[in-house]
Amino acid sequence: MATASPVSDFAPVETPAAARPTTRDPRLDFYRGIAMFIILIAHIPNNPWSRWIPARFGFSDATEIFVFCSGMASAIAFGGAFLRKGWWMGTARVGFRIWQVYWAHVCLFFFVAMSMAALDLSGGFDKSYVNALNLQHFFNDPMPQMVGLFTLTYVPNYFDILPMYLVVLAMMPLFMGLSRVGVWAVGLVSVAIWLVAQTGALALPAEPWSNRQWFFNPFGWQLLFFTGFAFMRGWLPAPPVSKTLIWAAAAFLVLSAPFGSWKVFLWIQAAAPDLAAEIRKVWPLTAELREKTDFGLFRYVHFLSLAYLGWVAAGTHGHRLIATGHGAGARVWQVVLKLITKVGQQSLAVFVFSMAAARLIGVFLDEFGRDFATVLIANLFGFAMLIGVAYLAAWFKSHPWKSKT
Repeated sequence: MATASPVSDFAPVETPAAARPTTRDPRLDFYRGIAMFIILIAHIPNNPWSRWIPARFGFSDATEIFVFCSGMASAIAFGGAFLRKGWWMGTARVGFRIWQVYWAHVCLFFFVAMSMAALDLSGGFDKSYVNALNLQHFFNDPMPQMVGLFTLTYVPNYFDILPMYLVVLAMMPLFMGLSRVGVWAVGLVSVAIWLVAQTGALALPAEPWSNRQWFFNPFGWQLLFFTGFAFMRGWLPAPPVSKTLIWAAAAFLVLSAPFGSWKVFLWIQAAAPDLAAEIRKVWPLTAELREKTDFGLFRYVHFLSLAYLGWVAAGTHGHRLIATGHGAGARVWQVVLKLITKVGQQSLAVFVFSMAAARLIGVFLDEFGRDFATVLIANLFGFAMLIGVAYLAAWFKSHPWKSKT
């Protein structure tokens, strides 16, 4: 079996004889926590704050953060099990996680569908929330859609991230098996699957009454997941901190913004119409390269550029994310870091809750308007709920009922 030496700047990588790492990488939890807040903002219907999320300024968005960080977290949580207990037990460990995520997906769907149905049945609203979420097909003909929901052949648009994550997780035993041949085999197969996905040959059906595909094709997105996985396992070395790379990453983010975001394009159009006209000519040529469903190349490069700058900004081993100091400002920063990190540590529970809460927050905004104060209250209340769920999930995971004191 081919093994790789742990890299110097990521969390310790376990070997068969090594003990389980006792500390978490603060960068992983921090950036995953940031992604959870962005995902909430993005999923609140007609949320003015969503105009300022990363997706409005480039190719990649919070989905990439979630998938990449999930790959890194999986390398810690599951990758070591393959080395310590063997391939079969490692596969069983992944299977158990798939079981958890699968039921999280099913329960999320039924809770949101029930909530939207209850709102419509109340008769107190001018719009149909069932139709707004495109769930009328489910309620009009529930029997086949029920089967489709449980077999993942019916995947409504709002509920498409967890199914993608399920399939990617199911690919982990394959790649851990390939790692016995060599790390090169893992990379070759991952890239090959991604390339085939770009042709549309691996598209998965999302509903029986149309040709719509899964919005997130797992065979495309697995490239990003296993990139994060490879970094954390030590299969890929940590990149050097280089001024050249920093400037190259920053330049790509800035120069690609007009092609990745209509928001930036409209700014350019207002300031320099002639330049905007030239950009518009190139825009269609970049369509496939920025495709979100199959995870286009530009999304990959854009996210890696953003991740590299975030990695450099966090410092070696993320030391800048470990708050120090004794002043009032330092104490506030310590609290902020602690809250964001806690949300990142409980990402599955927080994600499922946020997807349900976002729809209800949208109902609140429909009723009370979307002025500055109302939007501020709604979003901050949503943030507070995410933090509360994170602490509650951590409390349950600590099994306090087993305490001897």
